[in-house]
Amino acid sequence: MELKTIVLSRRKESSLERKHPWVFSGAINRIISDTGEAPENGELVEVVDINNNFLALGYFSEGTIAIRIISFKKETINQEFWNKTIQSAYNLRENLGLTDNTSTNIYRLMHAEGDGISGLVIDFYNGTAIIQAHSIGIYNIIDNISIALQHVYGKQLIAIYNKSAESIAKQTNEEIENDYIYKKGDPNLIGLEYDNQFNLDWINGQKTGFFLDQRENRKLIADYSKGKKILNTFCYSGGFSVYALKAGAKEVHSIDSSQKAIDLVDENIKLNGLKNHESFTTDTLDYLKKNTIDYDVIILDPPAYAKNKKAKHNAIQGYKRLNLMALKQIKPGGILFTFSCSQIINRKLFYDTITAAAIESGRKIRVLHHLSQPADHPVNIYHPEGEYLKGLVLYVE
Repeated sequence: MELKTIVLSRRKESSLERKHPWVFSGAINRIISDTGEAPENGELVEVVDINNNFLALGYFSEGTIAIRIISFKKETINQEFWNKTIQSAYNLRENLGLTDNTSTNIYRLMHAEGDGISGLVIDFYNGTAIIQAHSIGIYNIIDNISIALQHVYGKQLIAIYNKSAESIAKQTNEEIENDYIYKKGDPNLIGLEYDNQFNLDWINGQKTGFFLDQRENRKLIADYSKGKKILNTFCYSGGFSVYALKAGAKEVHSIDSSQKAIDLVDENIKLNGLKNHESFTTDTLDYLKKNTIDYDVIILDPPAYAKNKKAKHNAIQGYKRLNLMALKQIKPGGILFTFSCSQIINRKLFYDTITAAAIESGRKIRVLHHLSQPADHPVNIYHPEGEYLKGLVLYVE
């Protein structure tokens, strides 16, 4: 079937020529169609410039991002295409030493734009692949992705779970259920990360069930934990807490406003046979306001404070207030791990915000590490927006 053609306005083709994977609705000049109809939400389309020169292939959407690009080649998008795409993502993780690793069996296989497919996230949890489609176009071909996963993993694959309901329902207003689309056995519900054990709950857990993007930063916390008293805020499943206790922390306190998260923390502490831990179901800011404990290490890993540009100013103020409270309280010679996962708060803006908090705190502060997401969450060099996780490790006198 002939694809509908999206013609961009003059001088709007430059971003695609630089291989940026998004086309915004304001860049579209007109639509060429044999039927005279506009593309349906999620339909594969061809994108050309005003002179009809081919630019890319992508899935049409009725949102601000009108087209999510999946190929800059004029090629057939079929099962072979998806087999090659998933194989390419797998090959990268194989080169990273993640696909046959006895100490780590959970990792991200497909990181959307970072792996060349806007709108597609796949996490691999000890034999189970969790798919999250963030666009209708990706959701419509999820069976092709399932077949590609089976093709690439073979006997290693136990199950495939489609967890796309929330994101797709927002775009279609249709009731969609998360469910298994492939299952040949009972999934393993315990995952390993650097030999630390974690309960996996992709059905009820946040995102795909576990925050894989902090893996290397969790590993780093071990270097600063021995004999220390540590506060882990916004702790979710307690990843930082587990690593710190395994490394010999004197005491760890885990805080989250969600009782479900705290229950999960306690399960993971027990699963790893750890002691010297206490968890609190409370708001982090409320806890810090009342806190009288001199912590050696404080971890600030809040959820995204800004999910759109309108929230940017308030987010900056939120990050400043949170970090200022921690900087004022932490013990002299203490270590602060601080993060932002807000995509619209770029690295420089986050650094400047923490600097503003540091100045107001009046303390001598040195930067020990600049942190980011791990290599299985790659950033497409043509899509710098993909660098969403940024962090700093600060030494506070």
